[in-house]
Amino acid sequence: MPKIALVHDYFTQQGGAESACAELYQCLPNADLFATVALPELVPPSLAGVHIHTSWMQNLPQMKKRHRLYFPAYPFGISSLKLNNYDLVISSTSSYAKGVRTKNTSTHLCYCHTPMRWVWRYKDYAHREHFGLAQRTLLPILLRGLKAWDQNAALQPDQFVANSEGVRERIWEAYRRQAVVIYPPIDVSRFSLSTTHDGYFLILSRLVAYKRLDIAIEACNRLKRHLIVIGGGPDRARLESLAGPTVVFKGRLPDNEVNEYVARCQALLFPGEEDFGLTPLEVASAGKPTVAFRGGGALETIVPYVTGVLFDTDTAASVANAIEDLENTTWSPTALRQHASRFDRSVFHRRFRTLISSMGININLPVPTVAGTDI
Repeated sequence: MPKIALVHDYFTQQGGAESACAELYQCLPNADLFATVALPELVPPSLAGVHIHTSWMQNLPQMKKRHRLYFPAYPFGISSLKLNNYDLVISSTSSYAKGVRTKNTSTHLCYCHTPMRWVWRYKDYAHREHFGLAQRTLLPILLRGLKAWDQNAALQPDQFVANSEGVRERIWEAYRRQAVVIYPPIDVSRFSLSTTHDGYFLILSRLVAYKRLDIAIEACNRLKRHLIVIGGGPDRARLESLAGPTVVFKGRLPDNEVNEYVARCQALLFPGEEDFGLTPLEVASAGKPTVAFRGGGALETIVPYVTGVLFDTDTAASVANAIEDLENTTWSPTALRQHASRFDRSVFHRRFRTLISSMGININLPVPTVAGTDI
């Protein structure tokens, strides 16, 4: 068996990249897990009890609160990880991990969730984050050096894997590297099929500005639709100030409670442009459709009028029109779940096993017993 290292950027938030990394760990026998930082309360539940090798950045003060402010330090943190003894290194990254240093004989496979959003799409990112004058003045100067580092780091992997066709195109535009596509996984068995609903709409998301949750809240205010928001993040106070009487914030909840809200919702609202977006597929596995922005990963995961409704402009009016369109459409919970099964974790495991074998690495990856249909 080759000696394997799995390297993730950081565990300072809970999102789709962290879930995908956790699933990678499940299908890599005896792998050692690395990250620049791992905050115990923000490590995915499936990694509870797993030893995560971290860098010196783990001991920086107020890391939970300031992890984004430390961005100039991450290249140094990732390069300090000791990986000279590994035959296969898999980096899971939307930022830094692809720049990890390996020995010359190692094979480095990079599972890229997106090129650095704040470097390669800075204007869009800065606008959505509502940066002030000082940030808009200083950040481009600081990011110039980071962009050069990122381009050099992109030379390190032997093989890029993109989590969507859209990200594959961005990898080529940013780094001039070819990539194969393996969609990130969901666990279809986590959700039971539901054929009824209680009339409310649902948001499951980190509460950050670029997710555009504000336009979904405004749409529900206008339509007087009941909306439940599950998740936490730095944008919560602003979003709560926008919410009308039909919008309720629940904060972060354990999976069993999330599952109950999914089972009883009418649909998910997914208003931001995401690199992929696992949540619409998760709610589809429960038989629930999604209202989503026509862009990013939604173009690859949502089938119009089969698993959801797409809207074209990032405005509350456009979201409101899509909500009414969804309410006037008949949905098949069985068709929704069948679509979600194409992205099941068993498919993810099978495709990664095939890719690693094609690179000449002889490894026996266990495959989950839940059946999935490859795409």
